[in-house]
Amino acid sequence: MFRKQILVVMRSELTRWTGLIVASCALSAALMAAGVPSAPLFAALACAVVAALAGRAPGPIPRPVQLAAQGVLGAYIGTLMQAHTVAALGSRWPAALLVGFATLLLSVGAGALLGRHRDTDSITGSLALVAGGASGLVAIARELGGDERVVAVVQYLRVGLVTVSLPLVAALYPHTPGSSSTDSGPARPWWFDLGFTALCVGGGLAVGLATRLPAGGLLGPLVASAALSLSGVAAGATVPVALVLAGYLVIGWQAGVGFTRESLTAMARLLPWATLLIVGVGIGCACLGFALSAMTGVSALDGYLATTPGGIYAVLAVAASSNVDITFVVAAQLIRVLLMLFLAPAAARAFQKWRATRERDRANTANIAA
Repeated sequence: MFRKQILVVMRSELTRWTGLIVASCALSAALMAAGVPSAPLFAALACAVVAALAGRAPGPIPRPVQLAAQGVLGAYIGTLMQAHTVAALGSRWPAALLVGFATLLLSVGAGALLGRHRDTDSITGSLALVAGGASGLVAIARELGGDERVVAVVQYLRVGLVTVSLPLVAALYPHTPGSSSTDSGPARPWWFDLGFTALCVGGGLAVGLATRLPAGGLLGPLVASAALSLSGVAAGATVPVALVLAGYLVIGWQAGVGFTRESLTAMARLLPWATLLIVGVGIGCACLGFALSAMTGVSALDGYLATTPGGIYAVLAVAASSNVDITFVVAAQLIRVLLMLFLAPAAARAFQKWRATRERDRANTANIAA
């Protein structure tokens, strides 16, 4: 009898997972055909939310699967760091780094304002509005003490707003239509890419978790991948597309299966304020783009494309159709993403420790007074 009950539960769980996977893949294919950025993540999130609200969501994502997805995404981001791209900054790297830090401060400040809303908290607000690495931040939001559901929705809203507005705003800048290109390095056979991914994910996860690196499941593989790419050992290596898409799906499901009607209602109250803050961050980053242009001598359009708070694939599409310094734009964007992914988790972890210490001191003071 007990064995039969276990089989019934396993069959029900398998049915729910099968339905969620099929629906997510179908919606992902449709969104990718429509040119929606990070389509698998959004499709998985939307399908998981619908399943959760209908009472048909499967159980939580197992921890090893979450870490594997984080590792794949970290390795994928690391492959974007190519030696020729970084070299394109030349003597302009201090200005790009300074603007990257300013973008981080701007987005964290906006996140602090979002955290004052009654339906969220300061850590969640800061992670939700960090201007870069959306999929990575969603993947690690829970272990940093944030609400991954809020982080997922607000981060995707940010990416969507930037992507939609970017071509319209870029058209306002004076520029000469044309084309730009960048070399991605030598192509590698599929088995090399697969071995490269296994090495970065396995080795990076082991080192990241062993050293207690904040968000080590993501940042460990990222560091390993970036080091191998920059050194030239694995220049041109990529993470297989199927694994990247699977990683996006897992991250979307991870955030979506925990939704409830109450959390969805709270999200509806939060989104207008979040949208206003995202627009404010976008305007602030456009001003930073003018500052970067003035400091480095690049065109105003170069500066704007280098400092947009997200939408890197839309940035590349606009840059490819214009006579801009695309390698400079890509390098500056990568600096922004890496700063967000490395400093945001560290800042969140430090804030957690500070808050725990503060609460402990308050408790001790109250005990002494009593």
